[in-house]
Amino acid sequence: MASLIQRLKIWKELRRLESRLREDPAPSTFVDLGQVHINLGMVDRALDVAKEGLALFPDSAELVKLRDFSQRTVMRARANSLRDKLNRSPTSKLYSELAHLLLELGEHGTVAGVCEEWSVRFRSDSGPWLVQGQLRLGNYYRDLSAREGVEAVRCLERAIGLNSHERKARRLLAELFYRIGAMHRARAQIDALLVDDDDSELRWLREQVTKSESLGNEHTELLRRVEVTGALPYAPATATSAADRGDANLVSIRESLAHLSEMDGVLKATYIKGTRALVKGDIRDGKDSFLRIVRVVAKAGHRFSRRLDIGSFKKGVLQGPFGNICICCYGEVLAAVQCDETAQTDRVLAELQEIVAGSLYAMGVTL
Repeated sequence: MASLIQRLKIWKELRRLESRLREDPAPSTFVDLGQVHINLGMVDRALDVAKEGLALFPDSAELVKLRDFSQRTVMRARANSLRDKLNRSPTSKLYSELAHLLLELGEHGTVAGVCEEWSVRFRSDSGPWLVQGQLRLGNYYRDLSAREGVEAVRCLERAIGLNSHERKARRLLAELFYRIGAMHRARAQIDALLVDDDDSELRWLREQVTKSESLGNEHTELLRRVEVTGALPYAPATATSAADRGDANLVSIRESLAHLSEMDGVLKATYIKGTRALVKGDIRDGKDSFLRIVRVVAKAGHRFSRRLDIGSFKKGVLQGPFGNICICCYGEVLAAVQCDETAQTDRVLAELQEIVAGSLYAMGVTL
């Protein structure tokens, strides 16, 4: 009886919040409404509420948290449903959907296990090797670890060996070979794709490959070289002017760093891609301790997350006698700020995330 009364109270609160939202929409009301839906077990509706709120208030950090939590909860429920179906009647299609879902959730260890089971049950299917190749490739672009790169190539080539028409694996290999400088191998994959497809993006990539200097043909050696230097020699190729895109992106980043440096409590700000850095504030040179700390913490965060299989390190705050260092990163791109106790760290992190996301978008990468 007590449970029924409590549930009736929640439904009453739901109606009240819905009425208030129609009269005076605000981020806090959307968040409260979403929380009520979660309490009622209607997580998919909470996700809808979060998306509706973000359409009106795109800068609300609380709404972003609500959306991310609801989205992950819905995805986990779908993953559990797929596991139940696989236990009853396994099919390659169900394995594919589950593996891609877990990949999106960042549960990399579980993805590997699913792919292993998938490959045992369906030995002639290229799918599990493609997914493992994507997983390894994502790890490689994040950490530039030669071992991950070698494994990515092995998995993708295995997928092509099982299915010569595996287009995605060939495209991923072509892009990787291009970015590490193995131009002849990149061209071979692109030519195989263009035999029966007049893809403008592929033709643009082939044009970039043709006019770029080849750094070698042995991918293992090239991957090791990248790991040592800490930067890929070639940026992603897209069908827009690289020079124009790069200039516009640098201007935007400089403006964003200038805006950050003017925020209360911010002492230093930086944007780092590979071995290059844009800075704002009291930073003398590339040996500044702030820049060293940012690089070390970002790399340590990536490795720690990977070892514990808890997804990937995207952002965080390091506290110490120097104040706070806020970091947001994705792969070889990161942005960071050193600030004192007067700064609003949530707002700083949101600004850093916008810089990284904007930079990746300009390079043709999606988060």
